[in-house]
Amino acid sequence: MSSVNRFIQFNNETIDARQLMHYENLAKALTKNGTLLVNERKLMEFQPSEQTMSISVFWRHREQNMMDAGRLSDIYILAEGFWKEFNVSAWKAYLSERPNKLPKLMDQLLFCLEEFRLMEKIQKKRVGTIKIFEKRIQMYLTFHKQQLIVNYQKGFIADAFISYLYISLYEGTMHVNGPEIFQQANRIIQKVYENNDTQSSIDLVFQLYYLIFEDINEDTLHEYYSIVSTSILPAAHFHYHKGVAESEAGETDKKDTIEELFRSWHRENEQEKGIHLQYELEHGNDGKADQSLSAEEGREGHEITEIGQGRSTGNLKELKQEELTKKGSNSVKKAGKAFGIEHKNVVFEEKRLETDALSSNKLLLQTYRQEQAPYVKAFVEEIKKRMEQKKVDKRVNLSKGRLSSNQIVFWTEERPKPFYKKSAPSTQLNAVFGLLVDGSASMQDKLEETKKAVLLFHDVLRKLQIAHEIVLHYEDAFEASESSHPNTFEWVHKLEDSQKDNGLQILSINAHEDNRDGFALRWMGKRLEHREEQHKFILMFSDGEPSAFGYAQNGIMDTAEAVIELERKNISVLHLFLNDTEATEEQINLFHLIFGKKTATASSLEKFSDETLRLLKKMLHHVVKSS
Repeated sequence: MSSVNRFIQFNNETIDARQLMHYENLAKALTKNGTLLVNERKLMEFQPSEQTMSISVFWRHREQNMMDAGRLSDIYILAEGFWKEFNVSAWKAYLSERPNKLPKLMDQLLFCLEEFRLMEKIQKKRVGTIKIFEKRIQMYLTFHKQQLIVNYQKGFIADAFISYLYISLYEGTMHVNGPEIFQQANRIIQKVYENNDTQSSIDLVFQLYYLIFEDINEDTLHEYYSIVSTSILPAAHFHYHKGVAESEAGETDKKDTIEELFRSWHRENEQEKGIHLQYELEHGNDGKADQSLSAEEGREGHEITEIGQGRSTGNLKELKQEELTKKGSNSVKKAGKAFGIEHKNVVFEEKRLETDALSSNKLLLQTYRQEQAPYVKAFVEEIKKRMEQKKVDKRVNLSKGRLSSNQIVFWTEERPKPFYKKSAPSTQLNAVFGLLVDGSASMQDKLEETKKAVLLFHDVLRKLQIAHEIVLHYEDAFEASESSHPNTFEWVHKLEDSQKDNGLQILSINAHEDNRDGFALRWMGKRLEHREEQHKFILMFSDGEPSAFGYAQNGIMDTAEAVIELERKNISVLHLFLNDTEATEEQINLFHLIFGKKTATASSLEKFSDETLRLLKKMLHHVVKSS
């Protein structure tokens, strides 16, 4: 079968997932909002409905230190500045009074003035931010000096005036060259140092507007700020019924800040989920409708008189699904928020992999093991030899133990430690392993070599008497919907199986549909985190990036977050990219973003087992060394 290449070729625009997580953690700390998300868009902005703030793409393609400083400055301006200090009530009043001519220019001027005011305030409060804001100002000054000339020459007067204002704010009106109509505004611009709130900035905007609006015929062509817009305001409430209307009447607190807007959106989203059900519980009628009544518009209970269900090709699938759900409802679990916000709609099933005990599989298993026997034997002997060596290693310079033959320390050391001890012999390695095998459809043409690699992993750990678990994970792409993402974990070998031989289960592994890697990693992490072993490892076999329903955009970020969460719990995550060709630079860079340095690639199908053995050797050497 020809290779199924589902790997998305990411270009240089991909933001470092781990770096983005750093910005997100900073934003959460500054705002004290644990649900806040950070992404990258054209301009800085807030999206309360998505509980998201965005940093600007303006900082891409710059030197690393400048890019980091710029993005950090975005976070501080949004999370420490606009989040807490921007007066939404004053802004709403401004919108209702704003003239129809040049509305975009007025909005841009307001945000420019507010940015200046808030940056000054943040730097006084957090002195450590001064250097990053200096870099920000330096970069934007260069940008606006160019734009002032270009836009004025092209006749974009409104755009040119925004650049003139920016330069005047950060270099002073004495150091900016502009047309006479702009210079008339210098007296008003100098009042910016008296601004102490959003209303002060709004007053200045109106003064600037009435000074220059007759000289500017067209509104701004470009957009420089997009901090807030009317779309962030919650929609007017629809009163579902009297009880809801009464409960809403008691809500009199004003939403004066963006922080309050976010809380409001979050609160309303949570409440709306149960509002229809609550109404039915309070007012709904039970029992069958009276068939003698004619359907009267507006009368409760008259819309549907009776329901009948027959067998058609359209509903057979639904009936079957309902039957299966009832039958296996005890085994299906809801992820909720315990596995991350991306997986709140995931439902998952845990079950044993059904073994295909055909005689052909038994013969194949015997063949594979004969091929791998020399490698398994050599590997196990090497590890055992290292363990034996560890037994006779001495720990020297101790305060108690056996007296060393080297007595010179009594004369050379102020506080001599002339004792030593032999390391306590270890009967087995203090480690536990979890192997996650990608069960997506694209694994179909790699199954044979994947099974060999998994079998090698299983046999080595059995010989060394190390606890391990092997799990096939996948998402059902055909049943997945906006509200439900069905996932399955099939145990090939459970931790509780100890040294049981599950070779036939390994040969029964099959490809299915999608893979939700971040969820699978967290699931395996929960299996391992309470184990008593000192060293815990998760090895992930996959042939591409995470891919599942509604997971394409956030899958990389979510999987990177899962890796970091597990590392904090002292669970090491290693990744092996299974491919039939050499990995491209884009693929390698992507896996480094997700897994850090703990990722390896197999350049051909035949090298899956070799790479698996190499990774195992690396992990077990670490265990022996630190035991």
